[in-house]
Parts: sequence; structure tokens; C-alpha cells
Amino acid sequence: MIAILSNAAGEDRIQDVVRAIEKRGLQAHVSKGTDRTVVGIIGKAEPTLAEQLRQMSGVESVIKISKSYKLASRDFHPEDTVIDIKGVKIGGEELVVMGGPCAVENREQIMEIAKHVKASGAQVLRGGAFKPRTGPYSFQGVGVEGLEWMAEAGEKYGLVTITEVMTPEYVDVCAEYADIMQVGTRNMQNFDLLRKLGTCGKPVLLKRGFSATYDEWLNAAEYILAGGNPNVMLCERGIRTFETYTRNTLDLSAIPVMKQLSHLPVISDPSHGTGRRELVATMSKASVAAGADGLIVEMHTDPDNSMTGDGVQSLFPDQFDTLLRELQQLAPLVGKSFETAKQPVSSLK
Repeated sequence: MIAILSNAAGEDRIQDVVRAIEKRGLQAHVSKGTDRTVVGIIGKAEPTLAEQLRQMSGVESVIKISKSYKLASRDFHPEDTVIDIKGVKIGGEELVVMGGPCAVENREQIMEIAKHVKASGAQVLRGGAFKPRTGPYSFQGVGVEGLEWMAEAGEKYGLVTITEVMTPEYVDVCAEYADIMQVGTRNMQNFDLLRKLGTCGKPVLLKRGFSATYDEWLNAAEYILAGGNPNVMLCERGIRTFETYTRNTLDLSAIPVMKQLSHLPVISDPSHGTGRRELVATMSKASVAAGADGLIVEMHTDPDNSMTGDGVQSLFPDQFDTLLRELQQLAPLVGKSFETAKQPVSSLK
């Protein structure tokens, strides 16, 4: 249930509504937009509350919301959420690009890749220190040392950092070193992990499960939001279908659907979405055209010898640079802005 007030109602009227809700043992979530204020009611509300609120001064209407996810819903929060991380704003007018390897392999590798990420104009350095792999004998990541290398590279080149966290036990250590916590597709419904991320104090990028519906995805986001963390990004990374030519099927329709259903920023992962290097640039541009707020793209200086075996979907640095220059031309056509860096990679030490 939500109560809608005009902005002319004033702060006193809003607080009257909040107190009436809390008096019933419920939670109130206030979202102020440009034209109206929405007060969301969290919990099981009796029908008499709706009638009480309708009669209060400043309340224009009271609407029952049937969705199982509340805080993630655009009904509760009409305005787009913009997440500011060290000056990088995700969900606003700026297109955000996250680039880097699937996994951190050694210090020299992540430093060199960070240099290329910065020189190309991307704002975020990605890299996994702990890797959830399908096979138990595959490379599982270098652990905490990789987090330290990533943090060092991010600080040196002025990049925000993102890394995947796999278990509740590792949330605190990952949050100590990285700016954004990533939840992988296999952990989208790891509810203990999601609850922990709700209290970690760091923004979270939540990848869609490879067989998840839109409702399941948004309800997973709700776990993090309900824990008190408002800074959640949704990431479409491809779903499992009958097609075998691509690694997954990148669901481009998920981008505009999420923008309709939710206020949370939407990121696209064309690398995992296709699993094929030659398709990454095309699907990146298609994602931006569909309304994505950003991209997370794999890039490696030597992808053919990547330790994870994901090199077939990783761009070479020159391909990454070309893609970002193309995005600079595309972004204004869809209401976004993006500026590539002015300095060549050779000028960075």
C-alpha cells in the first residue's frame, strides 16, 4: 500500500502520515519526487488504515500494491535511484562502463589492465578475487591478495572497483577493499548472502540468475533493500535457453522492463550474455540503446591465455578502446553522456 501526497502538503503533513503508519506497528518508506511524495507502507496493513490515511490532510490517494517486492518497485519509489560512488554516478545521465578481467591473476596483470581501463575512459575496474566455477578443478581465484592488488590499482588510476562476493563470511573482507559488491548469477537467491549485503554499507550489483524470472530477480533485490542498503544495481547477464551458439541469451527486453518495474539502475553484461568476443561490442551498443545505465565488460591484455578460460569473451585493449569511442557517439542519442579519456595509455605510469 502507498499513500500519495502532493509536494504542496509540506513536511509536517508527511510526518503525520508516517506517524499514523508507525502507530500501527508498520514501517513507512518516504520517497520524494518532483511532483509528489510517496509514502510506502511495509507490512500487513489493515483496511481501516487505508481509510484513515485517505481522510488525512494532504493525502491525494491511497493505492494497494500487490507486488511481492515493495522497496524495489517504482510504485514505491517513482524517481530513478542514482548511486554516487566516489563521484561516479550510476543511474543518472552518465553512462558508466566497468571493464577488466574475469579474474585477478597477479599484481602486474591487474595493474596493466587498470591502466588500459583508465586510458579508454571507463570509470570502474572489475576483477574477481574469488571465482565460483562450474567445475571444482577450475581456477578459483587468488583470494584476499587479489583484492589488495585491485584496491591498489583502483587507487593508482582513480577507478572505482567492483568484485564478486560469494559467501556471507567474505562480505566484510571484500567490502574492506572494493567499492562495489557483485552477486553472481549462481548466488542471486543465496538469501543469507543477500541479507548480509543489506547491512554491508557498500553498493551491490545483483546479477540475474540464469533461469530467474523478473519477479524472482526483483525479490532478490528486495532482500538487500529490506536490510537497509538502498544502493542496488540490477545486472542482466544472459539467461539459459535452448540456444547453444552463444554461452547465454542476453535478454535485452529485461532492460526496459526493469526500468518500468523498478527505480534501480540497470547494468548489462554482454560478455557473459554472449560468451563470444565478436558479439560483445554489438550487444553493448544494443544494451545502451535499450536504456541500460551502464555496462560491465570483460577486457584482458592476453585473453587467449586467461587463467579462467573465459578469454573467448574478453576484449583486447584496442577493441575495448574502440567500443568506448563508439559509445561516446551513441550515448547522446539515448539521453546519456559519456566521455572517453583524453590521455593515451602511454602517458600513464
